[in-house]
Amino acid sequence: MAPLGDNKDNVVVSNLKLERMLSMKGGKGEASYVNNSQAQAQHARSMLHLLKDTLDGVQLSSPEIPFVIADLGCSCGSNTIFIIDVIVEHMSKRYEALGQQPPEFSAFFSDLPSNDFNTLFQLLPPLANNGCGSMEECLASNSHRSYFAAGVPGSFYRRLFPARSIDVFYSAFSLHWLSQVPEIVLDKRSAAYNKGKIYIHGANESTANAYRKQFQTDLANFLGSRSKEMKRGGSMFLACLGRTSVDPTDQGGAGLLFGTHFQDAWDDLVQEGLITSDKRDKFNIPVYAPSIQDFKEVVEANGSFVINNLQVFRGGSPLVVNHPDDAAEIGRALANSCRSVSGVLVDAHIGEQLSDELFSRVEIRASSHAKELLQNLQFFHIVASLSLV
Repeated sequence: MAPLGDNKDNVVVSNLKLERMLSMKGGKGEASYVNNSQAQAQHARSMLHLLKDTLDGVQLSSPEIPFVIADLGCSCGSNTIFIIDVIVEHMSKRYEALGQQPPEFSAFFSDLPSNDFNTLFQLLPPLANNGCGSMEECLASNSHRSYFAAGVPGSFYRRLFPARSIDVFYSAFSLHWLSQVPEIVLDKRSAAYNKGKIYIHGANESTANAYRKQFQTDLANFLGSRSKEMKRGGSMFLACLGRTSVDPTDQGGAGLLFGTHFQDAWDDLVQEGLITSDKRDKFNIPVYAPSIQDFKEVVEANGSFVINNLQVFRGGSPLVVNHPDDAAEIGRALANSCRSVSGVLVDAHIGEQLSDELFSRVEIRASSHAKELLQNLQFFHIVASLSLV
């Protein structure tokens, strides 16, 4: 069997394989998600007041009943652990404010089977159940966790949990990833064929509409599953890449990340004869940054959830650098950021050697536009707080 990276034009990553393959780059290397998720951490922290507003709307059950949290699209870094700690601490204080002992907490870390759960579990502090007589003592122990933890591999576009079993769902920076690249985008006979491009930023209207339809289908499936799994009185906090433009071909920050220097680097490989144009055209990033209207339409059509809050939130730059005047550092940061989220798919499509070539070109191109990138590369997020009708 030829390797996935075999440079034959008839080798295409099947949409059916995407669920088994897609993940943020695992391990702890330079381009790993662990070492390139500082921006996500900053953006998540800037939204904490919105998360806490959502948590304040959760109905408290008896302290005898475990309180269950699920992070959907947890990835493999420390950000998910930080968020679970925030949720547990906030909910414990709500119980204590009523003079009640906090319940036991359980947290499910969920992502696709290809996620690097090993790295995530190595980051988990030990459970504070030895020498820890009460939940208050557990919460006060900074070097331990005050909740039971488990991993749940699977797509959040399908059922993951038993009915009425989850108090709080949290999902950040994940729902913009589609379950698949729309088939008509890869079909040369289709008006939606994304010829010459690896992303929909600046593509034709038919291509963008195909992505929009796929996003809305996926989100409908997501909401349908969560509506069965969430406990009555529970709440859900969602944040994904979004856009301010009504035009879906303008993907905002995601467009600048995937549709400019990353696109140009693919074109470089074609012009240098390292890959064919057909090989490039068979690769598309399965990401869609929705407008607030795209999102709202699906929630309202689903009918299972009340929208407590729905807004476009300015997250800031995905580039975290120590020296803003260092063009080389900015170029490296963009290339590593891009590779940490798309590198697994690129490796599968063209192989690791050509992947190295590709991202080195991304770095060079980004370095020559460093000042422009720092000024213009900004992420906006769709942030939603939902509860059952």
